[in-house]
Amino acid sequence: MKDKIFSVLQRVGRSFMLPIAMLPVAGLLLGLGSSFTNPTTIATYHMEAILGSGTPMNSLLNIMNSVGSAIFSNLPLIFAVGVAIGMAKKEKEVAALAAMIAFFVMNITIEAMLNITGMVVDGAVAEGVLEGTVTSIVGINTLQMGVFGGIIVGLGVAALHNKFYKIELPAAISFFGGSRFVPIVSTFAYIGVGILSFYLWPFVQKGIFALGGLVTGSGYIGTLIFGLIKRALIPFGLHHVFYMPFWQTAVGGQMEVAGKLIQGGQNIFFAQLADSQNVAHFSADATRYFSGEFIFMIFGLPGAALAMVRTAKPEKRGQAAGLLLSAALASMFTGITEPIEFSFLFVAPMLFVVQVVLAGSAYMIAHMLNIAVGLTFSGGLLDLFFFGILQGNEKTSWMLIIPVGIVYFLLYYFIFTFLIKKFDLKTPGREDDDQETRLYRKSDYLAKKNGESSDAQAVTDEKSDLIMKGLGGKANISDVDCCATRLRVTVKKSELVNDGLLKASGASGVVHKGNGVQVIYGPSVTVVKSNLEDYLETQPDTEYHAEDNASADTSSQENAAALDKTVKKTIIIGSPLNGEAKDLSETPDEAFAGGMMGQGACMVPGDDTLYAPCDGEVTFVFDTKHAIGFETEDGISMLFHMGIDTVKLDGQGFTVLVENGQKVKKGDPMLKMDLDFISKNAPSISSPVLCTDLDDNMQVRLLKTGKVTKGEDLIAIDILE
Repeated sequence: MKDKIFSVLQRVGRSFMLPIAMLPVAGLLLGLGSSFTNPTTIATYHMEAILGSGTPMNSLLNIMNSVGSAIFSNLPLIFAVGVAIGMAKKEKEVAALAAMIAFFVMNITIEAMLNITGMVVDGAVAEGVLEGTVTSIVGINTLQMGVFGGIIVGLGVAALHNKFYKIELPAAISFFGGSRFVPIVSTFAYIGVGILSFYLWPFVQKGIFALGGLVTGSGYIGTLIFGLIKRALIPFGLHHVFYMPFWQTAVGGQMEVAGKLIQGGQNIFFAQLADSQNVAHFSADATRYFSGEFIFMIFGLPGAALAMVRTAKPEKRGQAAGLLLSAALASMFTGITEPIEFSFLFVAPMLFVVQVVLAGSAYMIAHMLNIAVGLTFSGGLLDLFFFGILQGNEKTSWMLIIPVGIVYFLLYYFIFTFLIKKFDLKTPGREDDDQETRLYRKSDYLAKKNGESSDAQAVTDEKSDLIMKGLGGKANISDVDCCATRLRVTVKKSELVNDGLLKASGASGVVHKGNGVQVIYGPSVTVVKSNLEDYLETQPDTEYHAEDNASADTSSQENAAALDKTVKKTIIIGSPLNGEAKDLSETPDEAFAGGMMGQGACMVPGDDTLYAPCDGEVTFVFDTKHAIGFETEDGISMLFHMGIDTVKLDGQGFTVLVENGQKVKKGDPMLKMDLDFISKNAPSISSPVLCTDLDDNMQVRLLKTGKVTKGEDLIAIDILE
């Protein structure tokens, strides 16, 4: 259980990195925009002609400022989508869409509850409502949940996605199975989450405010504890989970900026940056959670790198210097410390203890000296330039970083040098002669911590294995996709495709179009596709050559066996169209003509309306409106497919008159068609009328060909015994 929780927290921390990756871009836009539109800055450097009000550059910089502010203002939505993508195991694009839908659903639900309870009246917060508890996100009045709201959506939707993206539903509603089910279930789930949040979040909010008050009220000691914990969590990948609430929520404090109550240290800094004209000095209480990073990332860790170079063996010093110089530059310019930290953590954990203590104290020293330099991701020279130097020493006290940094450079250098020599630590360049001089990564540390890694046992998936082999092996598969009923695959060598193996996997038919192969599985094809993609990831990239590419034709044997049985019951289904009825084999489409989608008739519409052939229920309407699923009162599943390849019309030429789940009577109109438009833009208006998902003891007969009218007996289904 402990290892499972740790693993989940690691994944959560990694999932934060996608939305966090947006912050440097947003911060850069905001930093440049606010810095060079500040009248004081413009006047100080005499740049009125270039950057003054009304100039093109001033307009561009104002746009950049607005774009940066918009990203920070909508971080909850960005986190919802980003976390869902990071936590989803497969088909991440579906998780992203579901997360966005769920985010809107949850907040709209909260807004409705605010209106119902009178906390918001005519779009305005009512009197007596505690300030800061209600905010507006993308125009929706909702509770101030900050990025927590986005994280709640992202984690919840990812959990639903991972559980249901392969779900198989009953045949009548199987179209909505697989990944299509995820946005549906997320919508209903987050209506409930929205209602619960309305009642529960105020208590959570009070707890957050209390925790924030405890942290901010503990002064410099609180800052030291924060720094120690954050750096100590680096090896486990959990530091993002720890520091994010301090950066983005009321745990990190709150402050009124430009008439708005802002929560979270990073949010406060960037709000002040956007309103820098009215700020004398940025808040060091807000930046206490990151200003200290500039001290040890730009100065301290390079001192450690120099110590490791100087203590390296003479014959390995050149190689160690090249490696450690690049690692030091990464720390200085970008704030990426992993190459240095994980090298000495891996070979000499005591050096990492020193790093944690020194780095933690740097946060406290910066707070004590009122240093208020913001950052977007990590404390490198780039962020120091944009959010310290450009903003001026009067607002940030950035110049104090230099003397403090020099002291930390010396501390790191001398402490690391002493410990490396005293305990003969095997830092880069001091390895035994039979070992390679290298820098280590987090994966190396985790591998050492957890022992020798072992490959996960491949899960046997016989159906996917048959499909892969039937398509000529993984190396022969170029692309995998699906539509409503068909697995659509592009292969490199069409001669390797084995229809027999594909039909053995449960396919009702296979259609060949050059290097394109369509394997008919019915509405559950989305699950087939997901399983196949998962299976292919674990398979060797080789071709599969079957001994015999022909499949036995057993239809005549089956028909002969059927003659020996007696008819127990016959179900009659009427014609759904006025027009001409033909044998199904005359359908100008190989899959339909071969009965791969079901048995029935090919009909050429004589007018523009599709009618219910008998009493029943509409089971699904395709998004592209060209086909309708139907179930008779006797439980026979049917499909009415209007025209050939009409899915490409994307709904044009069709007007649906019914909806999913609607009960209809025989003769009720269900669909209108623009036959002129369809005939001009599709290969044919011939329309298969099919009985699908038939049991083995059912046999379909066409009762009439030629001209038929709606409701006239068309198809008989004999149930044999």
